[in-house]
Amino acid sequence: MLNKYARAFFTRVLTPFAALLIRLGVSPDAVTLIGTGGVVAGALVFYPQGEFFWGTITITLFVFSDLVDGNMARQLGRSSRWGAFLDSTLDRVADSAIFGGLALWYAGGGSDNLLCGVAIFCLASGQVVSYTKARGESIGLPVNVNGLVERAERLVISLVACGLSGLHKFGVPHIDVLLPIALWIVAVGSLVTLIQRMVTVRRESAEADAALAAGGSDAA
Repeated sequence: MLNKYARAFFTRVLTPFAALLIRLGVSPDAVTLIGTGGVVAGALVFYPQGEFFWGTITITLFVFSDLVDGNMARQLGRSSRWGAFLDSTLDRVADSAIFGGLALWYAGGGSDNLLCGVAIFCLASGQVVSYTKARGESIGLPVNVNGLVERAERLVISLVACGLSGLHKFGVPHIDVLLPIALWIVAVGSLVTLIQRMVTVRRESAEADAALAAGGSDAA
């Protein structure tokens, strides 16, 4: 739902900014690289120190590059396989930095091994969820399922909870409980999504194999 509606809204809002960058001679690939660098820096500098509010502000400023670079490519008429590959690859890097930064906090100053493990699970499961769709499509299957928690949902839930939890340092009581709750939601949602995609790939592969076998029998 977030992919369908929020992406369309922000694409319209960011179109003038994308056009400005084009006029300034900035390439879509440069925006992708700068955006990812900003997200990684925000996550790995601020989060391990427990600075969730400022870390989230920094990440949010750069995470919209994921929409800007694609918008620029479309305006330039230069959408390419390389651009799609680079964008998808660096998305994985950015996601890993976010949950890696949270894991470092709980392994250090946050002093909570369980939540450290949950953050690591969120990191790993997010990568595997993306891989299952890419791998299914690479063997010729449509993988017609989105799942409960995709990348957009993982980012929104995690970043909103991180930002609000950071208000604890400004004197807002008990709000820091939101981050552990969000991590558990993302972990469980990612597991459900992974199962949904695996079940879909198993069904679609069985259907494809049956259709191939039927075709072979008809030819014989």
